[in-house]
Amino acid sequence: MAFRPAGPKDAAVLARLMRAYYAYDGHDYDEVTVGQTLDAFLAEPAYGRAWLIEIDGTPAGYMVMCIGFSLEFGGRDAFVDEIYLEQAYRGRGIGRKALDHMIAEARRLGIRALHLEVDRDNALAERLYRALGFAPRDRFVLMSRVV
Repeated sequence: MAFRPAGPKDAAVLARLMRAYYAYDGHDYDEVTVGQTLDAFLAEPAYGRAWLIEIDGTPAGYMVMCIGFSLEFGGRDAFVDEIYLEQAYRGRGIGRKALDHMIAEARRLGIRALHLEVDRDNALAERLYRALGFAPRDRFVLMSRVV
């Protein structure tokens, strides 16, 4: 198992995995938008990091951490934007190891807080996240698209 940093040359593989994840999780997938967004993200390290999760050299999933800045947390913070494993690789501890890797990389980058979201009915993922030290906050997270 390897967590290989993804770069611009990996955009097509990431897009394929994103299509599978979005279908699984019920997100809209627009090929043009995904392509443009991936190109911009992978070209600018200040935006964050992406990794391919590889099993025996085969892409089995991916994870993305987007980096921001927070006055509340005293510096850089980040968001686990996406994490996905193909069905055949789930339930084998790979997701936990992937998140352990992301947390270690966040520490190495000086990230002060790492955020994530989970569907309210995804008890399995919530248990994993809690076991890794993530805890709910006593606040609502609201969102608005601005474009």
